[in-house]
Amino acid sequence: MDLCDIKDIKALLARHGFHFSKSMGQNFLIERWVPQQIAEASGAGPGVGVLEVGPGIGPLTVQLAQRADKVTAVELDKSLLPILSETLTDFPNAEVVPSDVMKLDLKALAAEHLAGLTPMVCANLPYNITTPVITAFLEAGCFSAVTVMIQREVARRICAAPGTSDYGAFSLFCQYYAETELLFDVPPECFLPAPKVTSAVVRLVPRSAPPQDLVDDRTFFRVVKASFAQRRKTLLNSLSGAGGWSKDQIRAALAALGLPETIRGERLGIPEFAALAQALQS
Repeated sequence: MDLCDIKDIKALLARHGFHFSKSMGQNFLIERWVPQQIAEASGAGPGVGVLEVGPGIGPLTVQLAQRADKVTAVELDKSLLPILSETLTDFPNAEVVPSDVMKLDLKALAAEHLAGLTPMVCANLPYNITTPVITAFLEAGCFSAVTVMIQREVARRICAAPGTSDYGAFSLFCQYYAETELLFDVPPECFLPAPKVTSAVVRLVPRSAPPQDLVDDRTFFRVVKASFAQRRKTLLNSLSGAGGWSKDQIRAALAALGLPETIRGERLGIPEFAALAQALQS
């Protein structure tokens, strides 16, 4: 059975009486090169244990199981479980955990299911959980890499540089925790059903240490979040509004850093935000 052949897929789904769920953001791959390239880009290999989320009928799971020592796939849709039991029958190193990934302790899951292996994440993520689940992967602090296919718009935000239209609070969050790389695009016609947007594969490699020494990282992210709450506003206005600092405090901090009062948050990188957070905290 070819898990990326549209005829085989339709026959498999019909045999199990499966119906696509819009609420779960289900789009199955129908181009073989896509899961092959994602698995290859992930770095999966001997000594590696992979956490996958939303395996669908298992095309990426199979590619990962052919490379890694173990694959643990978390699937929310119970109607896919008998299908996965069939499609993964030749891969004893692949297991399916029926659960909602957003309700799991990811660090505990990795410790239990991927013990003794280097844990990493590789997944074709449902669009509707992209931001919170990537946040959870990075905050878990136990994965050597996170390689995911997501909406291209979000992938670009993750990798965006200061001063670009895609740059924002989520860019800074991801880049604070990890080195980010946009790998390749995946057009809508590679899926069944075809989504309305283009997808992209992005790889995040968590940093061994923060890129900037911070007095208080909570203050750092408070400054970042406030700075992008209304991105058209200047830092003076956004930090006094959403951030809660007085304008005198902000003016003094900006002056200490040699920044104009008219500057917006989108112009600052991690070092500048760290320095601003430190100035506002002192």
